[in-house]
Amino acid sequence: MLMIYPKLMLTLLVLVVRADISDGPLPEYVKQCSRSDPQLKSCLIDSLHHLRPYLRAGIPEIELPTVEPFHMDELKLSLTGGPNGYTVRLRDLLVRGASNYTVEDIKLGSDFEAIIRMPALILDAQYTSSGVLIILPASGNGTFHARFGNARALVRGSVSTHPRNGKTYLNVDNLDVQLGVKDVNMRVRKIYNNNRILTEATNLFLRENGQEVLKVMEPQLKKKLSTLFAGIVNQIVRNVPVETFLRP
Repeated sequence: MLMIYPKLMLTLLVLVVRADISDGPLPEYVKQCSRSDPQLKSCLIDSLHHLRPYLRAGIPEIELPTVEPFHMDELKLSLTGGPNGYTVRLRDLLVRGASNYTVEDIKLGSDFEAIIRMPALILDAQYTSSGVLIILPASGNGTFHARFGNARALVRGSVSTHPRNGKTYLNVDNLDVQLGVKDVNMRVRKIYNNNRILTEATNLFLRENGQEVLKVMEPQLKKKLSTLFAGIVNQIVRNVPVETFLRP
């Protein structure tokens, strides 16, 4: 299980929150819900789906940049053991596909949970490796591409409420995302000065060990994405009251 971005159930819910706090007309990206609606959960899910094109384009009025692509700095992976173990560094990662989500279920409260599906997450990065791979010295650099197909994200966390000026504001206290990926496809290009043998050996290793490589990525992805997404959410919810997105 891996963790990722897909942009993220609570982030999306909070964006629905961002109605105009000056009591003017609602922004076009907001689909407002009513507390008294017997189908409130369905309304909230529809509101999150309503946001998809705006997340892809970005929402300048709430200082939200486009989520396509999503940028990460780097991942360091130790893929084989021993003194000459095969290690990989991925830099300048760009992740695409997170905004093409479907919310299957949500459970809201001080503890929240959501299930989100994405057809695919696409990752591109600069690739550097060192050590020995399948008896071959494998130190070099190039580009890395991965496609994580049929992704299912389980988002869990907790929020606290903080009254201020007669309104209720939220704070995300912790956030965790786990991603199950059914189909994994990884490959490298233009590595080792275009050494064909090493390139083919590396791609063979990635084809046969895709799920294992994904598991090695998980702890770093979990930490980086949880910290980053919680920061994005809190930047919004600390300034936007709950009352602006959920009418009586």
